[in-house]
Amino acid sequence: MTALTATTTGSMPRASSWLNRVQPVAIYALVTIIGIAAFLYPFWLPSHSVPDQAHAGDAPLVAGVVGALALTALLVEIRRGSMTAMTVAVLGVLAASEGLLRLIALPLGNNAFYFFVVLAGVAFGARFDMLLGLSAMAVSAVITGGIGPWLPYQMLALAWLGATAGWIGQVTRRWSPRLEVLALGAFGWVWGFLFGAIMNFWFWPYQRAGGELDWVPGSGVGATLHRYWSFYVATSFANDAARALPTLILILLTGRAVLATLRRFAHRLDPVTEFV
Repeated sequence: MTALTATTTGSMPRASSWLNRVQPVAIYALVTIIGIAAFLYPFWLPSHSVPDQAHAGDAPLVAGVVGALALTALLVEIRRGSMTAMTVAVLGVLAASEGLLRLIALPLGNNAFYFFVVLAGVAFGARFDMLLGLSAMAVSAVITGGIGPWLPYQMLALAWLGATAGWIGQVTRRWSPRLEVLALGAFGWVWGFLFGAIMNFWFWPYQRAGGELDWVPGSGVGATLHRYWSFYVATSFANDAARALPTLILILLTGRAVLATLRRFAHRLDPVTEFV
């Protein structure tokens, strides 16, 4: 009986530790699943039930759910000790800084907003930068007056950019500084196009004027992708190129210095910099 009791008692901390590690990852995964569903569910609706204005009715619900999950993730991180009051303060400062960066106009009609999310993700990790992407886009929308039904979808897309930057950083941190900055510049350049390609899905399924670039309800996956590619090249490619090029240039010019500074802060905030 004594041996059985010891074994049972010993298994409880292991189970608790496993649950403690899985909880935050599960919340971030749920944010991603809900986000993908929010982008894509209009494709599965009957054409007569799709409203005329893109996400006019469900955008507040998506924003509320994503915001609640982000807050839950933050509270779980604090409770398990992977984030502290200092970490939350740094998150708030970086989100505010990101919002201000959106006010800096650059040539080609874009701004210095996206490169910093890439570098922060590399320094602080995927989980931290996913929260940063969500909060930074919300802050920037308040600062610039860009609040609308598109906002929760911008928050999700920027959060995914941050998460993937954190995963890339786990690999590039072992490289030489010059090679790492080159790789991150290429990563930021690709995401300049990918961000726009993702964001188009918040409104493209609602375009039903019957044009060659509009989605046709009931069409197959191949036909839908072909129409979307034609729509993307015709309407978004140039704008996304204007986002991708400044992101690339800013990372190449400032990447080493900014990364060194951010990593000094990140080392003081361990273990939040570790993605489990």
